[in-house]
Amino acid sequence: MNNILAINGGKPVRDCYLPYGQQWIDEADIQVVVETLKSNYLTTGPKVAELEEKIAEYVGVKHAVAVSNGTAALHAACFAAGIKEGDEVITTPLTFAASANCILYQGATPVFADIDPKTYNIDIHDLERKITDKTKAIIPVDYTGQVVDIDPILKLAEKHNLIVIEDAAHALGTEYKGKKVGSIAHMTTFSFHPVKHITTGEGGVITTNDEEFYKKLSLFRTHGISRDKKLLVNNEEGSWYYEQLELGYNYRITDVQCALGVSQLEKIDRFIDRRRELVKKYNEYLSAVDGVIIPYQGDYSHSSYHLYVVQIEVEKFSVGRKEIFEALKAENIGVNVHYIPVYYHPYYQKLGYKKGLCPNAERIYERIITLPLFPKMSNDDLKAVVNAVNKVLTYYKE
Repeated sequence: MNNILAINGGKPVRDCYLPYGQQWIDEADIQVVVETLKSNYLTTGPKVAELEEKIAEYVGVKHAVAVSNGTAALHAACFAAGIKEGDEVITTPLTFAASANCILYQGATPVFADIDPKTYNIDIHDLERKITDKTKAIIPVDYTGQVVDIDPILKLAEKHNLIVIEDAAHALGTEYKGKKVGSIAHMTTFSFHPVKHITTGEGGVITTNDEEFYKKLSLFRTHGISRDKKLLVNNEEGSWYYEQLELGYNYRITDVQCALGVSQLEKIDRFIDRRRELVKKYNEYLSAVDGVIIPYQGDYSHSSYHLYVVQIEVEKFSVGRKEIFEALKAENIGVNVHYIPVYYHPYYQKLGYKKGLCPNAERIYERIITLPLFPKMSNDDLKAVVNAVNKVLTYYKE
């Protein structure tokens, strides 16, 4: 191996760039999309209902409501939960901003609880400390695909009369104590972004066993408008009649997208099996690398692994995470960082949030790097990532 780092003018480990995540679209996917394009429905039609039915069946829940993206799913869930101005909702800072933005959309206040330094998921003890008489809901995040230990959270929620909205954008196919994520919390949201387990291009879904939540979610995604005579104030008009009952949004997903989603869902077990194979290989190779902490997996979680996040023990190297990150990118390894703590963002700073709120999350943020992980990756791709990690860390070793 060429020991001169690519960032210093050496030859990169790979000749071409390897992204951190990527969709896997095959001819069957393309064919169903083409068939839908030739059908009578492009927007809301039978494929939307089919995807909802199949997602509900897959996770083992009564209802699924498909929407335009994962953020819309979170927003819809907050609406259905009745979150409003004056309420507080507790979530984690180590997540994409949407997990907290959805609270702001409803006029409520996000409250950030720190993370467990082993799992990187929300810390139950800090969560309990943050509950006040204004707390309305909890939004735990299944970070990287590892499900949060949700039983204690549900017990807290029952004790304080709170609603749990599980942000499982990373965790389609993950199991908690043998049960599929999506069937446990009051509401669970998923994302179908291209880097997730299956894709609809953009898209999302909310799953629930609660009939009232289901009705509110369905209404919210269509402007708050309904034709259902059982819901209408004036139900004596003709079949053409509809009413706006709530201030909803146009969060509808299209039949074209859902046709792709149905086809993708048929392959999800194969996709997840491959993700787990790759993680097993990563763990075997990287557990022996000094200065790298591989992901911890709680015994209650059987992760579907959306992301593979390693922690770099920066104190063992002559440079920090930034320099290691840039050196890996120069080797054509598509590393990323998931995530900048939400309250670090300038918008949240303007709202009055200050650094220092969640010390564990802040420390972990300074040390984590996301390595490429997606089903289409080959074993040679993975070996190239490991070789690049070894090359860079060896160079910068103290």
